[in-house]
Amino acid sequence: MIVKFTKALKLSIIFLVFSLGGLVFAKAQGLTLPNVNLGFKSTDDPQEVVSAIKILVILTVLTLAPAILIMMTSFTRIIIVLSFVRQALGTQQMPPNQLLIGLALFITLFIMSPALQTINTEAVQPYLDGKIKQEVALDRALVPLRKFMFNQTRDDDLALFLKMSKVEKPKTRGDVPTSVLIPAFIVSELKTAFQIGFIIYLPFLVIDMVAASVLMAMGMMMLPPVVISLPFKIMLFVFVDGWNLLVGSLVKSFG
Repeated sequence: MIVKFTKALKLSIIFLVFSLGGLVFAKAQGLTLPNVNLGFKSTDDPQEVVSAIKILVILTVLTLAPAILIMMTSFTRIIIVLSFVRQALGTQQMPPNQLLIGLALFITLFIMSPALQTINTEAVQPYLDGKIKQEVALDRALVPLRKFMFNQTRDDDLALFLKMSKVEKPKTRGDVPTSVLIPAFIVSELKTAFQIGFIIYLPFLVIDMVAASVLMAMGMMMLPPVVISLPFKIMLFVFVDGWNLLVGSLVKSFG
């Protein structure tokens, strides 16, 4: 089961190599684009049937590749923290989801740019030049992503998934299967994001409590405290240059 999952991950990595890596770093000229024609025909050759099934499997994996690849980058932590900020401010749908996702994607590209540069230099360009085979390009593309995930993964989370996978205890990081590393990395990112969100919530919670206490002392219990506290929370966030502090802290947290 782990072997099959690892093969699916490798197919997802090649999607990353030719989409993100090619989009950001590959040269605009001199690229040869593949041409694929799909159709239906009758055949008695079992080899053609096997090839068709392989194409269907690859297309299925590629539809899930964006979600898989997002989980292997800094996107998870960033989007969760940004969502916590919006909820703490109490602005409902402001900023809108599209803006938060777009901001998270661009910050992710900024943070992952060294890894993408390495993928382009060590895997994409040599493969396009015909110097290495596809399997070698996939292995080289995995190296910077695995290094990034290892740096952000807690030892306890990694040990948990190694135990549940029932694989032989690895001697080095290179022996840890990617299918084990990815869920451990995601769990670690969730924990870190919730810790940051808790810290962000505290000052805004204090403002809500003060507003509720003042309204109760004035006998205005029918007026929602959020109506009074919202302008003060926005003012506090603007005065301390909240977006600058937030984005700067997020980027530095991956250092």
